[in-house]
Amino acid sequence: MPHTAAVAGLGSLSASIPLQFFSGEFLQYAVVFFVLALVAAVLGARGVAGVSMTIAKWLVIVFLVLTVVTLVL
Repeated sequence: MPHTAAVAGLGSLSASIPLQFFSGEFLQYAVVFFVLALVAAVLGARGVAGVSMTIAKWLVIVFLVLTVVTLVL
């Protein structure tokens, strides 16, 4: 049986989410998208580079928010 964490702020509708969801995968995916953005920029695909960098930025933000929430709780 996997460990679960309740989602805050949902009251009686709180769902259980596996703790693996809150792992460092966001940071790993952010690094992958960052590398993809660098490669795309070197190859001249500026559109792909921009989208990849935006995705990487948002994944880092989500990682930081979840880290702060985890440390506070």
